[in-house]
Amino acid sequence: MCLGIPGQVLSIEGGPLPSGRVAFGGIQKDVCLAYVPEVRVGDYVIVHVGFAISVVNQEEARRTLEHLAELGNLEELEP
Repeated sequence: MCLGIPGQVLSIEGGPLPSGRVAFGGIQKDVCLAYVPEVRVGDYVIVHVGFAISVVNQEEARRTLEHLAELGNLEELEP
């Protein structure tokens, strides 16, 4: 099963394939933002295999991160 994880966009880099730094409950990763051209710093996105695939609201992102933390699944994001 594949899972999309919510994270907050911390920074955005332009270019042919825009990317940005995204925080997932304390863990930060570089993510491709090409599929969400409307995203802004501070927005929350759903990330799947290194690509932000949609923008979500803060409350939805917070609830999902809390559930993942309860299940112990956030450790999988660590390097």
